[in-house]
Parts: sequence; structure tokens; C-alpha cells
Amino acid sequence: MAAGAHEAAAYDQFVIARHTRSHTRRVNTLHVETFESGSFAQNAYIVHQDDATFAVAIDPGAAASQMADFLADNGLFCEAILLTHAHLDHIEGVAELVRRTGARIYMHADDRALYEHVQQQASAFGLEVERQPPIDAALEHGQRLRFGDIEFEVRHVPGHSPGHVLFYSETGGFALVGDVVFAGSIGRTDLPGGSMPTLMQSIRTQVLTLPDATVLYPGHGPSTTVERERIGNPFLVPNYGGSLA
Repeated sequence: MAAGAHEAAAYDQFVIARHTRSHTRRVNTLHVETFESGSFAQNAYIVHQDDATFAVAIDPGAAASQMADFLADNGLFCEAILLTHAHLDHIEGVAELVRRTGARIYMHADDRALYEHVQQQASAFGLEVERQPPIDAALEHGQRLRFGDIEFEVRHVPGHSPGHVLFYSETGGFALVGDVVFAGSIGRTDLPGGSMPTLMQSIRTQVLTLPDATVLYPGHGPSTTVERERIGNPFLVPNYGGSLA
């Protein structure tokens, strides 16, 4: 959920008609598939490898059925559902994807309360969602996840939500960052559990410390790079190394 106009508009004037768009970006031998959908224009992702039959899904929101179709059409078995955090738009499709794939769910324990109250989150926006299935495994900072040759380092990046994490692929040269940072913006901190100083600390210590060429795949909007945001993000430049950052 962004501090910029892109997500604010999505929240304040959500569109009833949902749209879905997917595209592929090749990073070394890995593919990152993007599915943008729903009234919040949320990005979900599928990561898979060349010549492999498995994949992992990240933040299945309103595009869950399209994600499941993609997996089936490409003969891919979904090994895991990885959640950056538990806000409504990032988890509303978990139950459907689990039904279609049987994948295990991974999430940081500090977002469990948000996850278990997803229906209350939905009602705040006049929406209805089903109760989501239980989390199978708790994520921790510094943990390394490996699914075949797909490996992620888990980095805890609170501030937007208490249990927010990012998933960094060193070999792929990319990170799935959820709603921590966006192209030219940062995550909002006015929701329960949010904190601007905490978010800025997370960005400074866990995002800007990644290699400059690292591609960042956010929860909303286009991809960007660490260097681009370190140099030109208006929310970060004045604070880099300062009291908040």
C-alpha cells in the first residue's frame, strides 16, 4: 500500500471491474511473472526456472485464478506461497490458490493478526473475502528458502506492517519487496502496525544495502532498481543517512 498517488487512488476510488495483466521478465535462468489485478492494482508474482516443473507464488491477491491457470497451462507445480505481508490485497487469493495447487503458505509471525482478520480488513472497504487457510510455516529474518534451484534470502522489513518481509534472490539479481518501496515512492505507514521511522530504517538497512543493480519487484506499480530509488526516490533522497533513514 503506497504513500504515493498511485495506491492512494486505488484505495480511495477502488474500481469494481477487476483487470489482470501478466508479463515476463527474464533474469538469468529465472522467470518472474507479474500478475496485476484487483481494485487495488496489486502485483502478484510467480517465479520459475527454465526447464523446471516447479514454481513459487508470491502474494496471490485477486489474480489467484489467473495464477493457477498459468501454472496449469505451463505444467508447473506450485511448491510454496510466499507472503510479503498480510494486508487484504496481498492475501485475498491465498485460499483459492491453495485449493488449486495444494501449496504450503509461508509468512512472518508478526503479521498473523492481520492475516487472521482479513475479513475485517475487507469490510473496511465494503468488500467480502473468504477466511484464509492457516499458515504452514513462519518466516524469520535471515532465513534461506530453497525450492529446487530457486533460493531466497528472507529479510524482515517492518514499518508498513509488523511482519513485512522481502525475498531476495542473489543469483537472480532481484528482490520481491511487497509494499516497502515502490518506483518513486514508499509504503504507507498510517495503517495499524505502521511506523514511518521503522519503515525508513528497514529501507536503509535491508533494501538500500542490496547491490545497486538489483531489480525490485513491488506490490504495486512497475519494477525499479535499488540504484534508481537510492538516487532518485523523493521519499528517500533527503533522508538517506539522516535521522529518519
